[in-house]
Amino acid sequence: MRMPWLPSRNSASAPVPRIPLRTRTTEACAPLAIRPFRLHFTARMLSWTGSAVAPVGLAFAVLDLGAGASGLGLVLAAGVVPQILLLLIGGVVADRFSRARVMVWTNVLCAAAEGVAAVLLWAGSARVWHLVAISALCGAAGAFFAPAAGGVVVEVVPGEMRYQANALLKIGQNSVKVAGPAVGGALVAAFGPSWVIGWYAATFAAAAVLFARLDLAPARTKLRTGFVRDLKDGWDDFWARSWLWVMVIQGAVVVPVWLVGYQMLGPVYGDRYLGGAAAWGLVVSAFTGGLVLGAAMALMWKPSRVGVVVCVGTGAMSLPLAAMALTLPLAVLAVSTSAAGTGLSVSMTVWSSLLQERIPKERLSRILSYSTLGQVLPVPLGYVAAGPVSAVFGVRATLAAGSAAIVTAMIVPLTLSQVRALTLAPAEAEAAEEVLVTAPR
Repeated sequence: MRMPWLPSRNSASAPVPRIPLRTRTTEACAPLAIRPFRLHFTARMLSWTGSAVAPVGLAFAVLDLGAGASGLGLVLAAGVVPQILLLLIGGVVADRFSRARVMVWTNVLCAAAEGVAAVLLWAGSARVWHLVAISALCGAAGAFFAPAAGGVVVEVVPGEMRYQANALLKIGQNSVKVAGPAVGGALVAAFGPSWVIGWYAATFAAAAVLFARLDLAPARTKLRTGFVRDLKDGWDDFWARSWLWVMVIQGAVVVPVWLVGYQMLGPVYGDRYLGGAAAWGLVVSAFTGGLVLGAAMALMWKPSRVGVVVCVGTGAMSLPLAAMALTLPLAVLAVSTSAAGTGLSVSMTVWSSLLQERIPKERLSRILSYSTLGQVLPVPLGYVAAGPVSAVFGVRATLAAGSAAIVTAMIVPLTLSQVRALTLAPAEAEAAEEVLVTAPR
């Protein structure tokens, strides 16, 4: 359904009426009037408040135990590895069973695990291996939660409102990121890491209660085939859409390059060329501000050529790396980082809506698991290789190469007509794809 402020394709010569901002805002927030989505949105907001402050609490908890940076790295790695190993299984489970129940039980598991961590820290009985085990447990739960949560919007929001629903979720997530680290630091200073981890556990528990209240309409009967067959069907669906795996390959380049350039080498650059943590903190704030701005922009603007928008938004992430490589002034770096956050937020909102529209809901979680796995799998390799590479060629040269890699990853998919032609609400293309995917192979 076309939103009222967007002209139809056949009305190019007609004057476009000006829609008041209040009307646009009201219609953009329409998904919040749907009770299941409102519950889902509130539950996610609670979880994000915990996730925003937890890293600070966890870091200081590990440091208080005397484990240092190596211990913290071990705890963080323990949370990532199970997600990589179990993500495909999580996609199958979310497609076979109730997504709401999957989200409930994964949140219950994390609430219990983080609650144990908080008690151990409060009692002074925690050891690093406790935190490693708890991090691994929550990482495993995340491998099941993420594909389920990614597929819930299609079950609770009508198709004509899903784009706005995704934008609202992105605004909520990014808004929490702005103040989260500062609030986490203040809470650790005032109460100690154990109370921050306790709050993290409480947000999981509260989210589980809200997810349990989701009143989902009866879904289409899910055929009980073998697990391997489900996994293979998911791969066949993924591979049948060339635009999808091309864009996932793009993500497999951009995600590790960005994480290495911004999260890993960025603070090093800030220390060497910007004068320390205060200046780099300004850059980080600019990025989070851009994330919020991009989500707000996506809420008010529904683009047509989404393949182009996703690629250009992704390409914006090359700007901060190029600014650092050229040692441009801090103000220029901050503006470029804000532009990167804006582009990333818009592209992620558009991408989520495209997948929800093009992929049948009974297969969506499996497709999401393959898509996510393809993008995060190279990340550990990037972290491992970045140190030696930057030591040999220098931080600025490594950042320049990263910027060039992102620009290349932006341009290559745009050479394909399928990517350039991607649009939202493409009824004819969707029908054609459904015939392609469901036809006997």
